[in-house]
Amino acid sequence: MKKIFILFVSMMVLKVNAQNGKYETAMASTLQEFGQVKDANSLAAVELKFERIANVEKDKWQPYYYAALIKAQLSFMQAGNSDALADEASELANKAVAIQNNSELSCVKSMIATAKMLVDPQNRWMQYNAESNHYLEMAKQQDSTNPRPYTIQANNLINTPEQLGGGCKTALPLAQKASALYVEFKPANAFNPVWGKEMVEQIISKCR
Repeated sequence: MKKIFILFVSMMVLKVNAQNGKYETAMASTLQEFGQVKDANSLAAVELKFERIANVEKDKWQPYYYAALIKAQLSFMQAGNSDALADEASELANKAVAIQNNSELSCVKSMIATAKMLVDPQNRWMQYNAESNHYLEMAKQQDSTNPRPYTIQANNLINTPEQLGGGCKTALPLAQKASALYVEFKPANAFNPVWGKEMVEQIISKCR
């Protein structure tokens, strides 16, 4: 799961058409930085930039989304601080949801629940695994064309032992579903998420 940072960052596809507005320019620049980060410190610096944009543009959910996404990624990477980072990610995600509750944010909330579970899987599995799955199902209901709920679910299962219901047998069909959705998926906004296609392609390749 800690490899999720590399996957998300390296697979970001930046389909951003920067305009003359300060918000558009700031988002385009910060998304470009996000796609180029190489370590946790750089990632944290980009997260702060998204937070600063969000604090100015209080009616836009996207900067809060990316800030929450990065905090969730950092929580997978920094074992000693995972709980606190996941809680901070949750606060940011809730601010975004207050602006617009959508499928992408439900995906992030699912990731946050997984991060919380991985802090202490033995004692937290029942609560946070159920919460993570709940948000993934919500994400599917909110937007049936969004491939990311299936991407996250497939990634979770490929990293779960077969004896616990994971592995290629359960992950592959979900990755194939996501792959089909990526063919048709079109983000509604230049700053909406587009990541995940190469992740499912890797899962499909691994399982063949």
